[in-house]
Amino acid sequence: MGVLWTNCLFLLACCCGSGLGSPNKCDEVRKVFQLRQIGPNQLLPLSPRPGSDLQVCTSKNLTCCTKKMEEKYQVAARRDIQNLLQTSSSSLKFLISRNVAAFQESFEVLMRQAENHTNAVLQESYPSVADQAMGAMWELFTDIGLFLLGSELNVDELVQRFFDALFPVVYNHLVNPGLSDISPSYAECVRSLSRDVRPFGGAPGLLADQIARSGVSGKLLLQAMHLGIEVINTTDHLQLSRECRRALLKMHYCPHCQGLTQSKPCMGYCLNVMRGCLASMAEIDTHWREFVRSLEGLSARMHGSQDLEQVLLGVHTLLHDAVGHAQKNGPRLSAQVHKLCGPPSRKQPAQSVSLQHSSRESIPLKSPVRVSGGSLAVRRRDFLNSLRLYRTYYGGLADQLCVSELASGDGLSCWNGTEIVKSYTLRVVGNGIKAQSANPEVKVKGADPVINQIIDKLKHINQLLQGKSIPKLGSLDQIETGSGDVEGRYSGDCDDEDGCDGSGGGEVKRKVSRVSKLNPDVTSDHKHHHHYHHPPVKDSEMEGRSRSLRLTGAIWILVLPCLHMFLAL
Repeated sequence: MGVLWTNCLFLLACCCGSGLGSPNKCDEVRKVFQLRQIGPNQLLPLSPRPGSDLQVCTSKNLTCCTKKMEEKYQVAARRDIQNLLQTSSSSLKFLISRNVAAFQESFEVLMRQAENHTNAVLQESYPSVADQAMGAMWELFTDIGLFLLGSELNVDELVQRFFDALFPVVYNHLVNPGLSDISPSYAECVRSLSRDVRPFGGAPGLLADQIARSGVSGKLLLQAMHLGIEVINTTDHLQLSRECRRALLKMHYCPHCQGLTQSKPCMGYCLNVMRGCLASMAEIDTHWREFVRSLEGLSARMHGSQDLEQVLLGVHTLLHDAVGHAQKNGPRLSAQVHKLCGPPSRKQPAQSVSLQHSSRESIPLKSPVRVSGGSLAVRRRDFLNSLRLYRTYYGGLADQLCVSELASGDGLSCWNGTEIVKSYTLRVVGNGIKAQSANPEVKVKGADPVINQIIDKLKHINQLLQGKSIPKLGSLDQIETGSGDVEGRYSGDCDDEDGCDGSGGGEVKRKVSRVSKLNPDVTSDHKHHHHYHHPPVKDSEMEGRSRSLRLTGAIWILVLPCLHMFLAL
C-alpha cells in the first residue's frame, strides 16, 4: 500500500509541475523552429526550463524558449508581417505597374502612328515639302513623346521650332519655287523670319495649345500612377515600432514557448495588435480614396481638346491647313522675305539638298489606325474599373489580414496573449492613430514621419489631378518632403533584438524617394498574388489541442485509482 501511495504522489507531482512544457511539447517547438528556419536548433533548450530571463514571452509555467530564441522569434514575426503586407499589395502593385508600362508603350506607338499618318497626308498633297520636312517631323513627335514621358520641355518652343524649320521648305517649294533650292544661308534667313511674318497663321499656337492641354493630362496620369507605386513600396516596407514588434512577437510566437505551435490569436486580440501596428498606414485611407476619385475625374476630362489620341491623330489636318494657308498667302510672304532677306539665292541644281538633314531612314507610310489593344480611353476605363476595387485598401488592411490570414475562426479556442481561451474579453479599438490611445495591446506614440511624407505627396497629386494650382511647389518630381529629424527612423527605436545593423547611436535613415518618371519599380515578379479581399480562411482543429486532450485523459486514468483508494479508507 505504501509503495502504491508513493507512486500516486509522484505522478501527481509530475502532472502539476510540468505545466505545458513537457519534453514532447518542446520537441514539437523544435520541429517548427527548424521548419520555419527561425534560427539554429542549438538555441533551443534540451528540456523545459524556467523563463525568468524572457522579456516578452513570460509565463509561470516552464518554457521551451530561451532569451536568444525570443530575439529570433521577434525578427521572424516582423518578417512574417512584412511578407503578408507585400503579398496583400502585390495584385494592386502589379495592376498599376502593368498599366504604367502599357500607357508608356501606347504613347510611343501613338507618336509613331501620328507621325506616319501626317507624313502620308503631306506626301499626297505636297510631296516636295513632305520629303524635306521628314526630319523636322520626326524631331517634333520625338519631343512630344519625351514631354509625355516626363521631360521638362517647353511645348510652345518645340512646336514653334518645328514650324520655323518648315517655313524655308514651304517657301522654297510653294511660295517662291525655282529651278533649284535656295542656299543654306538664305534658308536660314527665311527661317529666322518665321515668328515675325507668321506664314502659318495661328496653327503653331493652336497645335501647341492642344498638345499642352492633352499632353499635360496624359503626363499627369503617368506621374500619378508612379506615385501610386511609390505609396505601395513605402507601406510594403513600413518600419515597425518597438511596441509593435513586441506585440507581434507575443501574438505569433509566444504560444510556441508553451508548446502551442498550432494556436491562432483571438480575432479581437489580432485586431488590436494589427490596428496598432498599422495605425499610421490607416491614415493613408482618406487620401488614397481621394486619389482614386481624382484619377477618375481626370480621365473624365480627357476628351475633345484634352484627348491626346484625338489631338495627335488630328495633327495631319492642322498641318495640311497650315501649309495651305502659307501657299495662299504666297505673294505677301514673298514680298516680306524679299524685303528682309533680299532676292533668293539659289544653288546649282546638281547641288540641291534637303534643308532639314536627317540620318533617319524614310518612315514607311501607313494608313491611320488606332492604338493597338484599343484606344487610350478604353485602356484608362479598364484600369480605373480595376483600381476602384482597391479604393478601401488602406482603411481595411489590418482587419483583412486578421480575417483572412492570422486570427482564429469563430467558435474556436484561441490565444489571447497569455493563454488559450474561448474568447477575447478586452476592448477592441478602431482604426487610425487617434483610436489607439485606448489600445490594450500596443502603445502608439504618433504617426510615422515617412507615412506623413507620402500622405503629403498624395495631397499634392490629388490637387493637381483635380486641376487646382499649387503655388510655389513646382512640379511633382521636384518636391522633396522631409529633412533632418523627419528623415530619421520611426519613434520605436531600432535595437539589437531586431537584428538591425550597427549599434549604439547608429540610426536607420529612410527617405521617401522622388516620383520616378520613366522606370517604376515593378518589384520582384509580375505574378498575380492573392487580391487583398481574401475569403476567410477555414480553421482546422489544432493538433496541439488534441494532443493536450489525449495527455489529460492519460493523467486521469493514472490518478483515478489513487483517489478511489483514498475515498475507500
